[in-house]
Amino acid sequence: MTKPDYLRENALKLSGLRHVAGVDEAGRGPLAGPVAAAAVILDPARLPAGLDDSKRMSEAAREALHDIIMRDALAVSLALVPPATIDEINILQATFLAMRRALAALAIQPDHALIDGRDVPMGLVCPAEAIIGGDGLSASIAAASIIAKVSRDRLMRRLGAACPAYAFEVHKGYGTVLHRKAIVEHGVSGHHRRSFAPCKNGTP
Repeated sequence: MTKPDYLRENALKLSGLRHVAGVDEAGRGPLAGPVAAAAVILDPARLPAGLDDSKRMSEAAREALHDIIMRDALAVSLALVPPATIDEINILQATFLAMRRALAALAIQPDHALIDGRDVPMGLVCPAEAIIGGDGLSASIAAASIIAKVSRDRLMRRLGAACPAYAFEVHKGYGTVLHRKAIVEHGVSGHHRRSFAPCKNGTP
């Protein structure tokens, strides 16, 4: 299995673009919690070793690389869109909103963005291209996937401590048997996405 590389970023730099950001999201599918998007501009002189699609990594490996990326990248930003907004504008548009906010929040203005997926959101602060499976191809997108995933997982663990009935720290808001059982027993909380079918009537 191939690992993400920096070849796309280098090609863009050779064309005259100085700062290339990778963008990815985490949390589109869960029944609870925010959707997260991260944007990362890596330092080509300090590329973290072991970058990969966050879904292919262990939790311990993701956590370690998160801290290395935060330390060594030129710029990192994170945006969270809460369940109420997801319910209002739908999950796809909420994901696009998170990506726009993450790119706009970078401390360094990006010249170009590489976005995981098939769509480029409208209204970005720079030109961008979508790459299907980009978190397994581009080092910058892989770094963004790690930041988004680890940041959201940490948040869900905090929500789990605050709302122990739902065990968010275990399933991170995804629709597991444990989570669906908790919804049956306790109803939906303010952290649930009420527009998602299992939460509409408070029962899976």
